[in-house]
Amino acid sequence: MSPPQITVLGECVADAFTAPAPAGGELALRVLPGGGPANTAVALARLGTPARFLARLSGDVFGRLFRSHLAASGVDLSHAVQAAEPSTLAVAELDDRGQAAFSFHAQATADWQWTSAELAGVDLTGTACVHTGSLALVRDPGAAVVEDFLAAAAPRTTISIDPNVRPLLVRPEVYRARLAHWCGLADVLRLSEDDLDLLLPGTPPEQAGDTWHAAGTRLVVITRGAGGALASLDGEHVRVPAVATPVVDTVGAGDSFTAGLLHHLGTHGLLGGRLTDLRLADVEAACLFAVQVAALTCSVAGPNPPWQDQLGPLTTDAPAVRHLDSTH
Repeated sequence: MSPPQITVLGECVADAFTAPAPAGGELALRVLPGGGPANTAVALARLGTPARFLARLSGDVFGRLFRSHLAASGVDLSHAVQAAEPSTLAVAELDDRGQAAFSFHAQATADWQWTSAELAGVDLTGTACVHTGSLALVRDPGAAVVEDFLAAAAPRTTISIDPNVRPLLVRPEVYRARLAHWCGLADVLRLSEDDLDLLLPGTPPEQAGDTWHAAGTRLVVITRGAGGALASLDGEHVRVPAVATPVVDTVGAGDSFTAGLLHHLGTHGLLGGRLTDLRLADVEAACLFAVQVAALTCSVAGPNPPWQDQLGPLTTDAPAVRHLDSTH
């Protein structure tokens, strides 16, 4: 089955990676197009899912880079806004495990200035899923406009949200205050272990899943880096191991996982509604595919997700483990 269209809404950020110059006290920056939603749109398109990206793209040097990168990956930019504001810049410093710490330059930039008029003309006919998250859901003045768009889209499409908490730019309590509302809109909630620690500190993943199910989300997936992923479907759990891979860095891995998850669900005809036909075996298969996509992203520098023809035989460190007992 051919995958249906997925519409992604959110930011595109210039990721500037630091590289100390050999002498003179200079700091060189290598700039790559990034941003969680943009990474997910690129990964979806490269996997073969028709991906449309709703973004506000500046006309500056970074905005031109974004457009070129997205178009080259096959992302539909027909509804991208030509924004007057500058692009958002994030400076990334990698640790010895390849994990990035970001500092953001995001004041009054293009990504957060959504107006109702800019989204009013978006036709969701043919769109099976709308995916969003990250800073687009919490940065004013556009955050409320994005939430309203999701609320209007929810009766017609599957809604997927990735909180992607950025505590240096937006306080975690801002995310916590909105999370129950997002769960009332979302069918899929994908987040990382780091996100979980910031949103529900000290809460076991299974208990967190039950909290978010009670708020309305049917499928919760928590990615755990080298620990694989834990998925909860209405309280029934499956753990999927990571794919063994040499790690260059982990930038964009979670975004690629989300793309792999949604691509697999879409290809199997499971997107387009409230996931009423979804079963735990479907979730397991989608997560096994998604960890492979994430692993390939980790094996190269920056947010550079794989193309469909790069996917090979799946190699995990252990079999998936199911826990079929529901706690509610």
